[in-house]
Amino acid sequence: MKPLIHPSIDDVTVEGILHALSDPVRAAIYAEMVGSGCAQACTAFAQMSEREIPKSTLSQHFRTLREAGLIRSERQGVEMLNTPRCAEIERRFPGLLPAILGAHRVQREGRKPAGRRKATAGRSY
Repeated sequence: MKPLIHPSIDDVTVEGILHALSDPVRAAIYAEMVGSGCAQACTAFAQMSEREIPKSTLSQHFRTLREAGLIRSERQGVEMLNTPRCAEIERRFPGLLPAILGAHRVQREGRKPAGRRKATAGRSY
């Protein structure tokens, strides 16, 4: 069995986090894990958005999340339990995960974020 790779929090990068969460399935998996507040088995995510995800694809998604430093995985028998590393990431990059997860929630719910206005002509940002 291959050892699981968990980067040190000092080796976690914004680019790695953004890459890992750029896939809609991984973003949905991570958002659900964070919302649950407890360790979850990979198999809990075999059914996402009314479609079944093959085990091999699911394994790749969890590997990407783990190698980006977003989750910690632990083997328990034949299952893999996954826990989000939110507190560690919040200490390293304050506000990053709440911003990403908030944007994911807004997108999923199909609404515009509160407090946003259309840019007017002539205004530069």
